[in-house]
Amino acid sequence: MERDQAIAKLLSYALDQELIQPSEKLWAANALLEALELDGCILPEELPAVAEGELPAVLEALLDDAAERGVLKENTITYRDLLDTKLMGALTPRPAQVIEKFQALYRESPQKATDWYYKFSQDTNYIRRDRIAKDVQWKVETEYGELDITINLSKPEKDPKAIAAARNLPAAAYPRCQLCAENEGYAGRVNHPARQNHRIVPITINGSPWFLQYSPYVYYNEHCICLNKVHTPMKIDRACFGKLLDFVGQFPHYFVGSNADLPIVGGSILAHDHFQGGRYTFAMERAPVETEFDFPGYKDVRAGIVKWPMSVVRLTCADPARLVELANRILLSWRSYTDESAMILAETDGEPHNTITPIARRRGSDYELDLVLRNNLTTPEHPLGLYHPHAELHHIKKENIGLIEVMGLAVLPARLKTELATVAEKLVKGEDLRTDPLTESHASWAEGFKDKYTITRDNALDLVYKETGLVFAKVLEHAGVYARTTEGKEAFLRFLRQV
Repeated sequence: MERDQAIAKLLSYALDQELIQPSEKLWAANALLEALELDGCILPEELPAVAEGELPAVLEALLDDAAERGVLKENTITYRDLLDTKLMGALTPRPAQVIEKFQALYRESPQKATDWYYKFSQDTNYIRRDRIAKDVQWKVETEYGELDITINLSKPEKDPKAIAAARNLPAAAYPRCQLCAENEGYAGRVNHPARQNHRIVPITINGSPWFLQYSPYVYYNEHCICLNKVHTPMKIDRACFGKLLDFVGQFPHYFVGSNADLPIVGGSILAHDHFQGGRYTFAMERAPVETEFDFPGYKDVRAGIVKWPMSVVRLTCADPARLVELANRILLSWRSYTDESAMILAETDGEPHNTITPIARRRGSDYELDLVLRNNLTTPEHPLGLYHPHAELHHIKKENIGLIEVMGLAVLPARLKTELATVAEKLVKGEDLRTDPLTESHASWAEGFKDKYTITRDNALDLVYKETGLVFAKVLEHAGVYARTTEGKEAFLRFLRQV
């Protein structure tokens, strides 16, 4: 695709998606020329049609041309991302226009507003549909229901030249983190993504100013992020429960949850108060209450232990204020709770260990809170965390078990796409898994399940994926503070009774 045709197609795409109006065509063309460091172009009277899904090819053509002309500092994914975001930013409406549209649609219905905003975030290429499509996803039936497994390939890995360039940059204090509001429209640099095509929507949560946006990496449908306007550390407290329930009051078609506020059991960004939500039904939401429990003084709140590999208390009530009150009592009690016989220590050497991962949703006209009990104790045997995937599972999952995993969606590292395919191939051929660096770490696991099946070329990868899902169920069991045994159940009830 030659350069002028690619520019014409990009303008045509922007008009089709209503990112620009017909009266803005020449202005937008000049903005693209500036970004591409060109003096001019020849546009046809009638712009060419753009096929569905063609945007990445159009941008690739312009990036290749820019690389040939020396406009790109290096022809690597980091520098290409900086330029194609700049191009899309030139075509993205101003924040005030986006906010006005969202608020007008919200007055009709919250769902109409988010439907439009999610599509808009994809149309501007802030959410890169082509990269998300590369993610490997499957479901696995377990005793806890159908778990979701994804190997995430949409987050680009840093290239060595970008890493080297970033090392030589002075420490940056702007934007303060990747969530802060000043990312909106930011040009980016080699150690911070470009965000010219990023727009955030102001919302009020429990009387304070917050923003709504979508995650560019979309681990599940309409994966949104709700962030505090102020760069302030995450904290699980009474106010947090109130904010979560206020959010699902305003967006009843979305769930919302918070990562815990301690290392190991928390999320990757603990410095900026934020929640994650969206329009997706996770296995945890479908999981039933297996042991009902009555909290004295809270007869109006239905409560119980959820049938789930982690330790979850579910509270349901029509009045969100009552849920906030009871959830806060449970949290305060858990923060200071020690039960040495169950290896629950509230603190060691003054370092706190107990916290909660909370998730809120609507259940018809009721409000519902799932409180997942977390503890980040480390031991000599389990230096990465006692309630964390243990070493024998690290070949599949070594990273923190955050909110998304807690609910039943495994976000697995990109390395597994190649490694699991190689495991499947070697099982079909009957080759030794221990002699190949790609499969060596998976050998004991694969040898443990291969005799359960008749493995063929047609079913090998599906069976490896199925067994990977069963490992993820074990990962969640390891992260549960109470074992799913008679003793574990009794220890769990012992905690609830003393609340």
